[in-house]
Amino acid sequence: MCGIVGIYNVTQSHPIDQALLERMLGLIQHRGPDEFGIYRDCRIGLGNARLSIIDLATGSQPIANEDETVWIVFNGEIFNYVELRPELEAQGHRFTTTSDTEVIVHLYEQHGPRCVEYLNGQFAFAIWDRRPETGGGTLFMARDRVGIRPLFYTLAGGALVFGSEIKAILAHPAVSARLDLISLAQVFTLWTTLAPRTVFEGIVEVPPGHTLTAREGQVSVERYWGLSFPEDGDGDGEGLSDDEYVEGLRDLLVDATRIRLRADVPVGAYLSGGLDSSTITALIRNYTSNYLKTFSIAFTDPAFDERAHQERMVEFLGTDHRRVECADSDVGHVFPDVVWHAEWPVLRTSPAPMFLLSRLVQQNDIKVVLTGEGADEFLGGYNIFKEAKLRHFWARDPGSAMRPLLLKRLYPYVQGLGEGGGSFLEAFFRKGLTDTERLDYSHAIRWANTAPLRRFFSPDVQAALDGYDPVAEAVADLCRHPDLKRWSPLARAQYIEVGIFMSEYLLSSQGDRMLMAHSVEGRFPFLDHRVIEFAGRIPPRLKICGLKEKYVLKRAMRGMLPESVYARAKRPYRAPIQHSFLGDNSPAYVQALLSPEAIRAAGYFYPRAVARLVQKAQGDHPFSERDNMALAGVLSTQLLHRQFAEDFPGRPIPAIAPLKLCVGPTWPPD
Repeated sequence: MCGIVGIYNVTQSHPIDQALLERMLGLIQHRGPDEFGIYRDCRIGLGNARLSIIDLATGSQPIANEDETVWIVFNGEIFNYVELRPELEAQGHRFTTTSDTEVIVHLYEQHGPRCVEYLNGQFAFAIWDRRPETGGGTLFMARDRVGIRPLFYTLAGGALVFGSEIKAILAHPAVSARLDLISLAQVFTLWTTLAPRTVFEGIVEVPPGHTLTAREGQVSVERYWGLSFPEDGDGDGEGLSDDEYVEGLRDLLVDATRIRLRADVPVGAYLSGGLDSSTITALIRNYTSNYLKTFSIAFTDPAFDERAHQERMVEFLGTDHRRVECADSDVGHVFPDVVWHAEWPVLRTSPAPMFLLSRLVQQNDIKVVLTGEGADEFLGGYNIFKEAKLRHFWARDPGSAMRPLLLKRLYPYVQGLGEGGGSFLEAFFRKGLTDTERLDYSHAIRWANTAPLRRFFSPDVQAALDGYDPVAEAVADLCRHPDLKRWSPLARAQYIEVGIFMSEYLLSSQGDRMLMAHSVEGRFPFLDHRVIEFAGRIPPRLKICGLKEKYVLKRAMRGMLPESVYARAKRPYRAPIQHSFLGDNSPAYVQALLSPEAIRAAGYFYPRAVARLVQKAQGDHPFSERDNMALAGVLSTQLLHRQFAEDFPGRPIPAIAPLKLCVGPTWPPD
């Protein structure tokens, strides 16, 4: 795992400033504190901050091909590099390291941009190709299929400036930090932005499953992979029995886990006590001889705490376990650092405990952890999928008094859903009940419930948005998909959840950024593209059987996990909000940033509305889920403004050492 940066002169040739590259690397030093590398010539500068995991001795970056006409900086891991290397050697390529990075260089020489199709991994890389046969100057960048590793860029001052994090791009003197109002509207409706947008004007991402090519003043972005499902009604088109689906999933997960243990440093795992992380931990224990440290979060508030389940799994699996306990005040204390690393507004505080968890991992001298992300998205684990299934069933008889009663089965952990609570659920989920042909049917209620948060925007922001509707844009994007209408309702819901929420929030603000804040690499067996593609072909009835989520995974893990893990009702991972910021030990920055003066100066929100929210949070009035989201969203936006727009970088930039320097031609050929 690493961080990468770069500057490519799109319109003219002149050497790249080394001091600027060092400043960019310093801002992402946390991603790779072990060593640093820079390549410069008359057209480009590439930089790498390395977290040494594979080939500790000779894997320093940048790395070149045999004649130094192709150079790479790379963030991530290629898990099938062991299998790819002998194939490339047989084709005449000569290696000078044992790293996975060098495999990409030679794979690119052999296959050009199609090299990404051969990679099983999580990656974001930049290749500078100055071979005469390719025009003498091509920048090729790529990002993994589902966006595990980030990659951002902008065009400014005649240059393409890129980096693993936006803060590195903002180090360039031609780039300024202004929050994008369209993006804010998207976050305060969809919970995140629509790719390729970021929350900063003019800075975009290379979307998951895409490549970028810059040559002769032209920049093009192309898709090389996309999520796919069979047509609705063709659920058994593979011709497999239920047992074959179960066995096929288990076999793929075993191999996906096995190759993600490839490292020259110790590897640990997250163990939350739920099915997904327990599955990965059980596979490690059952199919390898690895000594295993596991890590988890506990909460002082019983409403969020699941340590009892964690302890049962630790005892059953026999791991060497460590736990961090998170109090409400801990969330408030680390939240500024969370936003600094996330570079995004958040409507949840869930990233904060993950920040604390990765710090615990670092304190235990572990650089790599395996986790269970992806199981819910690809195997039907979320309540939003079951809600959609139940509502489709209800919509066939909308006058039924019995069908909506099933809604209470989805939320056994929510207090207050007695007799009156059931009526609330029925009224809430009846909205748009019979609009089952809507492509966003599964998510429309969530988005409609979040959209009122935009009422907190200031009159100036409201005027600038001029009636812009994020949901309309999201639906328009869905309508452009050639196959979506032919997929099952579950497949449509999964596509939305993966493309909008997982890639743009879960793997970013809650995943990569919180892990890398403490120089920890996360690896995700459920996100192996072979697992994803196989899961896409599994019939919906095996993902959600009745209202039993991840049914096929539970069958696949029979005998490797205790029965209690299958019987547990699915609970979403959550963290406290209200009392973290406006409780007895309210951090000083909260009051300062939420004051009418600060709200008015930043200009994004209506001071009177925010004041009412703060007063409500400090009083005895019920504070709703939407109120909590508003508080987190307003505060994180205010923090973003202060940290990036007002006072960037606002903290010392670490020096980078040791530094490997590589220099190419400093003047263009005649």
